[in-house]
Amino acid sequence: MKILVLGGCGIQGRTTLYDLASDPHITQIICADIRFDALEKIKPFTDMSKISTVKIDARDKASLVGLYEKVDIVIDLLPKDFKEFVYEAALETCVDVVNTNYAKDTGDLNDRAKATGIAIMPECGLDPGIDLVIYGDARTRFDELHVINSYCGGFPEKKACTNPLNYKRSWIWKGVLSSTMREGRIIRDGKIVEVPAMNQHDEEFIHPVEFPGLGTLEAIPNGDAVHFTNFMGITDTIVETGRYSLRWPGWSAFWRPMKQLGFLDDHQVEGFDCKVTPLDFLDKFLGPKLEYQADEKDLTAMINVFEGIKDKKRIRFTSTMLIERDLETGIMAMSKGVGCTAAIVARMIARGDIRDKGLLSPLTHIPAKDFMNSLKERGIQIKEETTVLD
Repeated sequence: MKILVLGGCGIQGRTTLYDLASDPHITQIICADIRFDALEKIKPFTDMSKISTVKIDARDKASLVGLYEKVDIVIDLLPKDFKEFVYEAALETCVDVVNTNYAKDTGDLNDRAKATGIAIMPECGLDPGIDLVIYGDARTRFDELHVINSYCGGFPEKKACTNPLNYKRSWIWKGVLSSTMREGRIIRDGKIVEVPAMNQHDEEFIHPVEFPGLGTLEAIPNGDAVHFTNFMGITDTIVETGRYSLRWPGWSAFWRPMKQLGFLDDHQVEGFDCKVTPLDFLDKFLGPKLEYQADEKDLTAMINVFEGIKDKKRIRFTSTMLIERDLETGIMAMSKGVGCTAAIVARMIARGDIRDKGLLSPLTHIPAKDFMNSLKERGIQIKEETTVLD
C-alpha cells in the first residue's frame, strides 16, 4: 500500500506519518509539504525508511496529479483553502481522498466522485470525525432520538495552565482564533436557534459541563448541529441538539469583550506601513506565547450525549473519551485524535473495508466497531454508559 500525505509536516501530519510507518502493509509514504525540518521531531521513534519528502505547491494541480499517480490513496491535512485543488486532482487521477475538513460547499462533488469511481471522505478527524462515527453508532441504538449534544475540546492539563487564558495551542492558532468567530445553529425546546458569530460566547449560549476526572468545563457553541440532524433525517424528532467546544472556565469571559472591541476582525487597520488586521496581530503575537513545554500535556476531551426512545423506554446513551499527550514521544493528544483517525480510515478505504464511492461521511460509511477497535489499539479508549430514564 502506498499513501500520499499532504501537509505531512504539521502537528497532525507528523502523527499520521508515525501511525502509517508502523504498518507492515504500507510500503511507501510520500510526505508533501513546503518544509520538512519538523520531521526531526518524529525520527527517534518512527520508521523513516518508508517516508520520502516532496516539496509542493498545493495550488498546482499538475504537481498534485503527478504525486497521486504514484499512490493508492491520499490523506489531505492541508488547510481547507486547498481542498478544491485536492479534489480536482483526485477526480482526474481516480485516486481516493481522506481529509479532516467540514463537508461544506461541495456542489456536485458526490455525483462526480461516483461517476469517477472514487471515494472522498471529508470530516475524518477528531471533531468532526470520531464524533460522527459515534453519531452513526448511537442512531442504531434508538428507535427515536430526541437529544444529541456533542462536546469536544483541546486544552492544557491543570499544571500547564500558566497563562491567563488557561490555554495552549495544539493545532493552528489562527484556526483557533477563527473558531471563536463561528456562527452556528442549535435546537432548544424543539426550535432551531441561530447563534451569530459575534454572540457565540454570550452567557445565554454557554453552559458548564462536568467531565469525569477533570471537573467543570465550559461549553461554547461550535458550528451547525442542525446540519447533522438533517443529514440523519431526524430533525423533526429532536428537542435539543448542539455541538460545543470545551475549554476551562473563563474562556468566554475573555473573548466576549475582545470580540466586541474588534480584536477578531479580519479588516485592515489603518496607520501601518503594511497590511495588518487585528486577527493577524493576535495570530502572530499571541501564538508563540502559547507553546507547550516538553513536560506539559495537552488533553483532548469528548462527550456525546444521546437521549430518546428504545423499546418504549426513555434512555440516555453517553460516550466519553479523554486523550493525553504522550510525553515520551511528544505526540500531542489533539494530533492523536486527528492524525490517527485519518490514517485508520485511509487504510479502510485502501483495503476495501469501505467500498462505497462518492462523497462519503464518517456518520454513515465508517464501520463503527472496527474503527473503535483501531482507536483502542492506539490507546484511545471510548467509554460508554446507557441509563434508563423512566
